[in-house]
Formats: sequence, structure tokens, C-alpha cells
Amino acid sequence: MKAAVFVEPHVMEVHEVPMPVMQKPDDAIIRVVKACVCGSDLWWFRGISPRQHGSLTGHEAIGIIEQVGPDVHELKPGDFVIVPFTHACGRCAACRAGFEANCFNAEPGGNAGYQAEYMRAAKADTALVKVPGDPANLSEETLASLLTLADVMATGYHAALSAEVKPGSTAVVFGDGGVGLCGVLSAHLLGAERIIAMSRHADRQAIVREFGATDIVAERGDEAVEKVMELTGGAGADAVLECVGSALSTETAVRVARPGATVGRVGVPHDPKIDPTMLFWRNVGLKGGPASVAIYDREVLLGKVLDGEINPGRVFTADFDLDHVQDAYEAMDERRAVKSMISISSVR
Repeated sequence: MKAAVFVEPHVMEVHEVPMPVMQKPDDAIIRVVKACVCGSDLWWFRGISPRQHGSLTGHEAIGIIEQVGPDVHELKPGDFVIVPFTHACGRCAACRAGFEANCFNAEPGGNAGYQAEYMRAAKADTALVKVPGDPANLSEETLASLLTLADVMATGYHAALSAEVKPGSTAVVFGDGGVGLCGVLSAHLLGAERIIAMSRHADRQAIVREFGATDIVAERGDEAVEKVMELTGGAGADAVLECVGSALSTETAVRVARPGATVGRVGVPHDPKIDPTMLFWRNVGLKGGPASVAIYDREVLLGKVLDGEINPGRVFTADFDLDHVQDAYEAMDERRAVKSMISISSVR
């Protein structure tokens, strides 16, 4: 089968690799319909963070189940599923507390292999999210939105929940990639009355307006703080969503939060240094991390996509086939695409 392979920084290739096989009784083999490139993938694509050369890539997909193991009872071949980056058992203390991304029984080694014609999914019953109905009846727009439920929409929602967005509140969202845009949509979904999006790019600003942003701030650093404080009458924001992961973004997020507010941090950290003193003197909280994707999908997001209440698939502004995976990465790296979809097979 064909699969995307990380060769070296700035170089992706499609190689013929062995078909995935069942390794455990709760596994499933999935024919991938669509995958995509994540903003976090760009860190190793650019050579900023390490990744093993020759490794398979991708951690977001939707697809059709081809085979299930004997311990899989809730799913069957032919089911259409969302394949999140999480692999939760649903039974451990972390899963029971609602933090499935921290599952104590998750397989070690991280995510890979979603950008391929077929993939293996562990803990299928609890990790995969079944989409009801006949997928052949779903529009391309809906399929795109379902693909966001494998990561970015659920992660943006996690940022909003972690930041404790409430009806009538003012929220600030840092980041205008896929997660940041979905963070704006999530803040709107949770009832924020005013949403300030930090964005410097016209194409992304248009989407955040669609998703519910009331104000846009293009400045960074001290100028960004000054602008947000001006917009909030000097008080700062009730909730802050940090969807970048850089030191500057995190520091600025804390500075624009009003006393008593919480920063929901979901941007993958690329600078481990956070000064807790600033949090202390401002009475600002900081929490967040990887999202509980399957939980959010089942409880909230899947229904809202299927009902047409939200359309997070708008974050995909370019579509490629698997043979052009290099182009998919370059389009995001060069900011010609907000998020690149990789269409691999049909739902039939």
C-alpha cells in the first residue's frame, strides 16, 4: 500500500510499505478515506523538532473499517469512523476522569500512519467514533467537518472548555491555524459574547469572522496587549485560548487575561519555560493539554456537525491526493493553505 513517509526536514515522499496487520484483539484495520496535515506536523517538517527519518506520518483521519479483532464488539467492517489521535481504553483513572488523551493504557510511541491507504487503530471500541448512517449520503463539506473531529475541532473545543468560556463572556483566541480557528468557533458555541481573534492573515480573518469573531487584533507582543486592553476597557479577557504553543504567545495570553481568568493552553509547547510568577501576581490560571477527542465528539461535536449547526471543515482551504503529500505540507508551511486535506479513497 501507499503511505506518506518523512524522509528528512522539508522532504515528504510516498512509499510502498507493508499493509498493517492486526496486533491485538481490540484492533481494527481501517481504509483511510481522508487524512490531513496538522500545524504541529510543521515543527518536524521544518526541522525545528526531531522526528525519526523514514517514519510514517499523520494523526488525523476518517475511514471505513475493513477488519476488527475478536475483542471489538461495538464496531464492525463497513462502519464509517472518525480516527482521533487519542487511543483511550475508557477504563483507567485518566479516562474515567474525562482525560482520555492521558490514558494510562495508551500504546507508547505516539501517532503515525494516518496519511496512508490503510492503518491500524488500537482500542477500536473506545478510541474510534462511529458516524451513523450511510457515508455515501454525506456531502464533501460534511466529510471535511468530520475530519476536523479527529483533532483540530476537538482541540479548539478543549481550549475553550479549559479557558472556562461562559455565556456572555469575552474571549481572546491566540492562533489562526486550524486549532485557533476552531477555538473561535468553540468559544462562539459556548456562548462568548465577544471574541477577539489574534490574526494577521486576511484569508484566516475571513474564516474567524464566519466562526463568530467580533474583533481582530493583528499586533503581537506589547502592542497586542495594549490593543486587547483597549478593547476590554483595561480589564482584560474573561477567557483566553492559547492555540500556538510558542513562548511569546503564552506570555501574551497571560498578560491579556483579567484577574481570575484562565488561559486554556492547547498549542503544543515548543519552549518549556513558563514564568509562574506572572500567573501568581495576576491571579491567572493556566490549564489545558491534549484534547479528549472521542469524548467531545460523542457528547457534543459529532451531533452538531451532522445537524449542520457547525461547519469546522471550512479550515480546509486546499485538497491534495496522497501522491502529492509534499505539496500538502509545503502549502501549509508557506501559508498558502490554512489546513491541507489529503483525499485518499472514496467512502464507497
